[in-house]
Amino acid sequence: MAKPNYSFEKRQRELAKQKKKAEKDAEKAARKRAGEPAEGEPEAGSDAGDDSAPPPSAD
Repeated sequence: MAKPNYSFEKRQRELAKQKKKAEKDAEKAARKRAGEPAEGEPEAGSDAGDDSAPPPSAD
């Protein structure tokens, strides 16, 4: 029985990881050019930072 070539498998995993990262970076750049917010970033009109209510009084 042939012994496994771990170097080849590792290289294939590294290439797959690089390809996935490149695709993700390209998608992120496309969203940035289109003016859409990136994943994980709050939108300009979202309720995430609603500061319209006054702070509670310190009585």
